[in-house]
Amino acid sequence: MPVTLDVTDERFPEPVEAAAYFVVSEALANVARYAHAEGATVRIGAEDGVLAVEVRDDGVGGADESAGTGLRGLADRVAALDGTFAVESPRGGGTCVRAEIPLP
Repeated sequence: MPVTLDVTDERFPEPVEAAAYFVVSEALANVARYAHAEGATVRIGAEDGVLAVEVRDDGVGGADESAGTGLRGLADRVAALDGTFAVESPRGGGTCVRAEIPLP
């Protein structure tokens, strides 16, 4: 499955980069396993004092943050850094996983 990248080459503190890595890794694993998507986009960049991490696909949607441990674990990891985590996944409309992690 093709994945389009729109990512900064700027470096960030190690805990922020680690959280971003896990968000992207788990989100793409979910796309590959469940989404039946034709493609995905990963966007990572600094915005208004946070590192914004977004993984979006054009698959079947219907992802449920409460249904498994993967997305819940990501939400916990991001929350530990005082960040926010959201999943938008209407059935038939693809999925968008977004984390915003505060930058020091």
